[in-house]
Parts: sequence; C-alpha cells; structure tokens
Amino acid sequence: MITIRRLDISDAYLLIAGARDKAREIGVPMCIAVTDESGQLIAFERMDGGKVTSTTIAIDKAFTAAAAKKATHEYGAASQPGNPTFGIHSAIGGRLMVVGGGLPVAVDGEVVGGIGISSGTPTQDLQCAEAGIAHFLAMR
Repeated sequence: MITIRRLDISDAYLLIAGARDKAREIGVPMCIAVTDESGQLIAFERMDGGKVTSTTIAIDKAFTAAAAKKATHEYGAASQPGNPTFGIHSAIGGRLMVVGGGLPVAVDGEVVGGIGISSGTPTQDLQCAEAGIAHFLAMR
C-alpha cells in the first residue's frame, strides 16, 4: 500500500495568493494553476487581464512540474536539439511544457503538487511561481 501526500484546496489557495501578490507587484495579470502531485488540477485563477491563451498553458505548466517532478524551464534546457529529452514537448498530446513558469511544490523533500503561471515572460512567470511557493511554505 502507498501513502500519498498531496496539496489540498486550502494549500492551493495559499499558493495562488502568493503568486497573485507577486503578479500585482510586477504589474502583470497572470493565469495561476495548482495541481496535486499527479498533475490533476486543484485550483485555477485568471486574474483580470490575464491572457485567455495562458489558461491552458498555466495548467499544463503545473501538470508538467508536478507529474514530472521537474521545473518546466529545466525541461526547456534539456529538450534542445542534441540533448537527452529533445522532442519531449510533443509527448502526452503536447501537454509537457518546456517554458519557464512551472515548479513542483515540495514539502519535506517530497513533491506534493505543482504550480504553473502564464501571461508574462518566462522570467516573470517563474518569479510568480516562486513567490507562490514561498508564501505557501511560510503560511503552512
């Protein structure tokens, strides 16, 4: 039997709040997605002004980060021509994201979920994801 630790809805709201605060600080309305450890969506917010096209991207960034237990920007670097995971972005119907802004959420070294942000640059998305995790860890 396996015991699984995962984020719950209150955890997801903490992650979203931290990411939203950072998005407001930098002046970029974001789409923010939080998944459980298997990449299944728990909560989502599209801030007023968040790009409609970023909805799916944010969800897929969170999915990738949680399910693969790897930051999406790390996949980006590893998926360039000649590297070991070249072409992985086309796996799973194109759901695996290789653009920055998706991070696994870990508690005590164990991945319990993922956060994905989209609407800004990859750097802005990543900053908001990091802020979401920092807020979550500070409040739990």
